[in-house]
Amino acid sequence: MISSDSPGKSIAFYFDLFSPFGYLASTQIEKIAARHGRSVEWRPVLIGITVLKVMGMNPLPTYPLKGPYLAIEMERFAALYGVPYRKHGLKGHNSLAAMRCFNWIKSFDAPLAVEFAKRMYAKLWVESIDITPPDISADVAATLGLDRARVLAALATDEVKQSLVRKVDAAIANGVFGVPFVIADGEKFFGNDHFWLLERWLKHGRWSPEDGI
Repeated sequence: MISSDSPGKSIAFYFDLFSPFGYLASTQIEKIAARHGRSVEWRPVLIGITVLKVMGMNPLPTYPLKGPYLAIEMERFAALYGVPYRKHGLKGHNSLAAMRCFNWIKSFDAPLAVEFAKRMYAKLWVESIDITPPDISADVAATLGLDRARVLAALATDEVKQSLVRKVDAAIANGVFGVPFVIADGEKFFGNDHFWLLERWLKHGRWSPEDGI
């Protein structure tokens, strides 16, 4: 049994700025971790790779019946969490440059990278701004004190591009198939609707209903 008291022990939070459910989870994951004396490591993944290419699925919102239901779920979770959320209606957008930028910033300043991700999430899922252009990532990074020209130069390098490829490959190797996805003590949790299971694990470190829990 894993001890439920593991102060400072990190949990892995896999996210993609493209996902509204990832955005909603991003507003809660650090609160959940803090309640149990844990820290959070934000790790990038691209659902365009895991869902479309590896799993061979279309984006879930495009499915008949399920798509409209997921739209309701997003509104529910936003209300439950008490966070702003707006369905943007953008077409043809992607998170590639933004996720590369996050991964690059994380390579030298992990807390700054997390703040960057939070601001980019707000751009897309609160302000309805297309985050596809690298200029948007550079603009947001500049608000955090980074040199805009340096950011754009970094995003154009093969090193930064391949670094994200390696991180996505590592996520897939860890069994990550969508977002939000959390791994704590080797236990895997997918989706906002399974955060209660994550909390139970972080509190008790077991699944057996011992001691009436």
